[in-house]
Order: sequence, then structure tokens, then C-alpha cells
Amino acid sequence: MSVATELERALAPFAGGALPVRLTAWDGSVAGPRDAPRVTVSSPNALARLLWNPGELGAAQAYVSEEIDVDGDLGEALEHVWEVAAQRGLRGVRPGPKAILAAARVAIAAGVLGRRPSNPASQAKVRGRLHSLRRDRAVIGHHYDLSNDFYSLILDSRMAYSSAYFGIDPQVCAQVGDETALEAAQLAKLDLVCDKVGLRPGARFLDVGCGWGALAIHAAHTRGARVLGITLSREQKSFADKRIADLGLEERVEIRLQDYRETPERGFDAAASLEMGEHVGDANYPSYARMLHDAVRPGGKVLVQQMSRDGRHPGGGPFIESFIAPDMSMRPVARTVAALTATGLDFVESQSLRRDYVWTVDGWLANFRRNRREIEAMVGLEVARVWELYLVGGRMSFDSGRMGVDQILLRRPGGDA
Repeated sequence: MSVATELERALAPFAGGALPVRLTAWDGSVAGPRDAPRVTVSSPNALARLLWNPGELGAAQAYVSEEIDVDGDLGEALEHVWEVAAQRGLRGVRPGPKAILAAARVAIAAGVLGRRPSNPASQAKVRGRLHSLRRDRAVIGHHYDLSNDFYSLILDSRMAYSSAYFGIDPQVCAQVGDETALEAAQLAKLDLVCDKVGLRPGARFLDVGCGWGALAIHAAHTRGARVLGITLSREQKSFADKRIADLGLEERVEIRLQDYRETPERGFDAAASLEMGEHVGDANYPSYARMLHDAVRPGGKVLVQQMSRDGRHPGGGPFIESFIAPDMSMRPVARTVAALTATGLDFVESQSLRRDYVWTVDGWLANFRRNRREIEAMVGLEVARVWELYLVGGRMSFDSGRMGVDQILLRRPGGDA
């Protein structure tokens, strides 16, 4: 019997029925519906990975290692598989012993049972106590220190790496994927944050997890604020420092290589933290929230832009946590608001940017595809495939509502508004 037929039989319990794809195996045999997305399993190592890491992680490892490939658009193929899984009610279903035994028989025939493939080189290697200073620095370094040149091929010119705001202009939304639309929407997001926290000339502003300095520099350049930005990434600080010097803003903006737990300054007129709280961890979140409360003066405003997801899946998922951002922690937005207000901060408002994040990722994906050859030459095919999967999967998560992102505005009681 052909390998593809054996795989089809073994995978049926995992798939809840017939294969949702047209499968070509390493021996050239084919199985599955003719009109389904075409997937090639070019090595029995892919099966070994799925046995050692069933589900998302094993499939991702095989994909980035080129042991599984998709013919055509990756996003369309994944969306088709998700739709079939939803129709069959497969969410959270675990195959029983018979299904695992059937898959093991194919692995035995292929000679890969018991042999655990090594992890792809691009998979994160982090050690130490969860959310210790040393481990957090290593995690941030794995993701953000890939290189500024790499990120410049995906992000906008300001290197804003958080959800943009497309709500300003329906025409902008209609041009999603166009470089100028992403630029305009990221600029609108920076203005929205500055407006919400009420920045005025001379105001002291703290940017926690400032990234490449987009918000910090914008606040100083357009609002006349005096800004302190903190990041754990040397690459990000290098980029931000150069841009600050190019704009002549050295007297107004300081970017520090520093953890939020190591920032002693107080009395800021406002503070913001854009999509950094996901990296803090549940155990440390009260300390992070307390730091934001204590950093601003009475009457000062705090804006937290943060991703969310339901309580059953608190992390970023096996793939993201293994390849992109280990140790992520997310929760429903109501629980994040509760953690922030537990410090004494007053809740002002919350604004969902979930749809905006879909359009933001559309812009990043358009840049990625436009610059694909240059990206592969710079970081290699494996890392390029990691990022393709990351962007496509992230877009699906926000589009389906499995993940969200919100701007939460708070105010420290007392003082002047």
C-alpha cells in the first residue's frame, strides 16, 4: 500500500474524517480530495515530529524545516483546514490510543519511530527561571535582535511593531496592504496614543517597552514632550538612538537598555506601554501594573495597548512560544483591566483594535512578500518560513477573534486631569 494511503488512514482520527488536503507523500503517492489545497510531505521526519509533538508544534517544525510544504497560498490552505476543523468540531479533540497506534505503524514502516528529530535551528533556546531578568533579556533578544535590516523589510519606516489604527479614514482601510496605507495608519496610532494621554509641550512621558522608538520619538517631535523610553533590545536602542540623532532630539528623548523593574523615575505626566505587557507573565503582572501606577504623577494618564485571548489559551500558542516569543501570557481584556485597576488606577476607557490588527498584518505580509527574496538572502529560508507562518497564523487569529488587542486608558487619581 502507498505511503499516502497509509498516512490518510492513520490521520483520519486526527482529522475527524477524510483528509482536508490533497496529500503527496515522499514516495510520490497521492491521497485526499482532488479539489483540496495541495500539501507535500517530503520526508518521514515530518511524521516523527508529529508523533513527538502532536498538533501545531510538530506541524510547524516540519513546515519550517521544509519537510512539509504547501502548494500555493499558505494562508488560504490554513484557513481551509481551520474551516474543516470547525465544521467537524475538532477543537480540543485528542485522538485516542488506536489513532496513535495507527500513526506509529506508519512511522515504524518509515523507520522513524523512536528517533526524535532535532529541533529546527530557528527554534528558541531559553533557560533559567521563568521571567527572571536574565531569561527575559534572552527571550527579547531572540525575537527583536534578529536585525534592524530584517525588520525594516516588514514594518513601516518608523518600525512600529504593534497594531496600527485604520479607523481614521475609510480610504486607508480600502488600501490595506499598500505601503502608504500602513504608514498612515501607524502614524494615526501614534497620534491617537498621544491624544489620549494628553501630551503637551514639556510634558514628561514614559514609554515602557519602547521598541524601535516610534512612539517616543513621535511624542517628542510632534508634541514637544520630554521622553524616556526603555527596551531590552540592543538592536532596537541602536536604531532609535540613530533616528533621535538624525532628528536632533537628543535633548528631548532618552532610550535606555533597561527592564521595567529597574526604572526608578517617578512623576511622569503620562506613560504608555504598547504590546509589551504580554511578555511580563501572570506572576509579574501586578508588579508591572504597579510600576505604571507609581511612575505617573497624581492625575497622570496611563495607556496600555495589549493583546488578549480567552482564558483557555493564555499563551501565544505552541508555535509562537517556541519560535517567536517564548513565555507570552495573555488573558481576556476584562482580567487585564482588573489587574491594572487593582493598583489604584481609575479605568477611563477601552478601545478594541482587533480589526485594525488584521489590516496591520496585511500590510506586514504585503511587505514580506514584496521583499521575500531579500529576506531569504538575509536570514535564510528557514527563518523566512518561520515568519511567513507567524504572520499568516497571526492574521487568522485576529480575523477569527481567537485573539484581540485593546487600548486601555487609565488615570491615577488626584492632581490635575
